[in-house]
Amino acid sequence: MRVEFTGRQYEITPTVRKHVEQSLNKLEKILGTTFDSHVILAAEKHRHIAEITITVRNHPIVGIAETAEMMAAIGEALDRIERQAVKYKGRMRAKKRGARNKRWAEPAAEAPVTQVAVGSNASTAVPVVVHGYPAVVRMTEAHVVKSDDSVALRPLTLEEAIKECEFRDREVFVFRDREGRVKVLHRTKDGKMELIEAP
Repeated sequence: MRVEFTGRQYEITPTVRKHVEQSLNKLEKILGTTFDSHVILAAEKHRHIAEITITVRNHPIVGIAETAEMMAAIGEALDRIERQAVKYKGRMRAKKRGARNKRWAEPAAEAPVTQVAVGSNASTAVPVVVHGYPAVVRMTEAHVVKSDDSVALRPLTLEEAIKECEFRDREVFVFRDREGRVKVLHRTKDGKMELIEAP
C-alpha cells in the first residue's frame, strides 16, 4: 500500500499522517494490500476538507468530507470509503461466483452423428451417435492448507461472527458462542450464510 499526501493551505502533521495510515491499514482486511491511496487535506476559512481516493484494480473509491475540524473530516471520509469498499468487495465476490457457475454450466458439445451401413447397400444405413471420451481424466487431489484466519480466538455472538467472516473474506468461519458451543458459518454458492451447530 502506497499513500500520497497533499496539503492545500494545511500543514500535514505527523499525528495526522499516522492516523490516516493506521486507518488505511484497517482497509487492508477488506481490499488486500494492493491499492494506492491519495489523501488531499485542505483548509478554507473555517472549513476543513478531507478527500481520500483509493485505487483498486483501476477502480477508484473516493471519500470526501467537510467539517469544522480536520480529524473529524478524515474520520468521515474514511467511514465513507469503508462502506464503499465493502460494497466493492461484495460485487467482486458476486462476479467471481457468477463466472465460476457459468464455467460449470457450459452446454455439452453435440456428439457427431455418423452413418453406418447395416447390410450390403446404402439404403439400409442407420444413423449412429458416436461419443468421444477424453483421453485423460482430470483428477484433483485434496490440497489441505492450515488456516488460523478462519477461526475466532474469542467467543462471539452470531452477528459478530458474521461481520468477522465478511471482513476476513472467508467461505467457512469457525467460532464459539457465549455458552462455549462450537458453531460454523458457511457461505453457500448463492451467497447466503448457513449456520452449522456442532452437537
